Amino acid sequence: MSVSPVATDPTPDAISGGVISARDVVKRFGRTVALAGLTADIGPGITGLLGSNGAGKTTFMSLMLGLRKRDGGELTVLGRDPANAGIEMRSRIGYAPEHHELPAELAASEFVRHLAEMHLLPRRAAMQRANEALWLVGLGEERFRPVGTMSTGQRQRVKLAAAIAHDPELVLLDEPTDGLDPIQRTTMLDLIRRIGTEFGLHIVVSSHHLEEVERICDAVVIVEDGVVVRAGALADVRRGPEGLVVEVDDRAEELAAMLRAGGLDVTVDGSVLLLGAAEDAHVAVRDAVADLALGLRRLEPRGRTLEDVYMGTDE
Repeated sequence: MSVSPVATDPTPDAISGGVISARDVVKRFGRTVALAGLTADIGPGITGLLGSNGAGKTTFMSLMLGLRKRDGGELTVLGRDPANAGIEMRSRIGYAPEHHELPAELAASEFVRHLAEMHLLPRRAAMQRANEALWLVGLGEERFRPVGTMSTGQRQRVKLAAAIAHDPELVLLDEPTDGLDPIQRTTMLDLIRRIGTEFGLHIVVSSHHLEEVERICDAVVIVEDGVVVRAGALADVRRGPEGLVVEVDDRAEELAAMLRAGGLDVTVDGSVLLLGAAEDAHVAVRDAVADLALGLRRLEPRGRTLEDVYMGTDE
């Protein structure tokens, strides 16, 4: 965005380091416990807040925004406690909710401008940034259309534009691909990744789609039943046992037998072989594949998919 963000005075309780820090956060709704002692540190970059529906993701986001007060624990967002940071936080955080209930009669530009003003921007700057944000998300030509005439995919882009128009430091996106078809979903994910990397924004993406988090995120926080069950940089979370993955066109069992005869630990799953750690395993695979005249589809270090981690099949 071409206009500088609104300046904010340094705060005495500001901390360096993590973008979001939660310690034993509890939130109840009557007898229902939505967050049961959630602890997590979210750093710079794009982080996936992953969990099934009802896991506590949206509740956690509402606490980050200061929309609700927690019943226990400690929480800081950009160095402030959102429960008492008040209006100062509006210029620093952008938010796109999961729901699609937007004011149908307003033009997209007017809607985004209004929210930019709510984030403390002067009217003229708010209109300029609204137009810039709508062009950025691919709705420049459509920015004067009433939101009610737009498709679900377009409304998702309007929400994204509204979340970034005021140049926030942190953007919270709650299920940003909800209701989108596969092509629209791919486009939206690419757009989020581009915005996060090119503009240096910290982004938290709430999702229950594993492949979305794997595709665009630098880190992941997995939430279930109101607590964090796994968190960290995506590369670290996915790090698996040492060894190799080998995929061949056919005759996988024959290849496995030859490798076992050479002293390697091999497990076969269809056309895929999983090899345990061994010195010169690459050379052994290369020679065996050549001797058997097999078509080699894949040869890479073993690792885990996010699905393996999420489902606990990596243990």
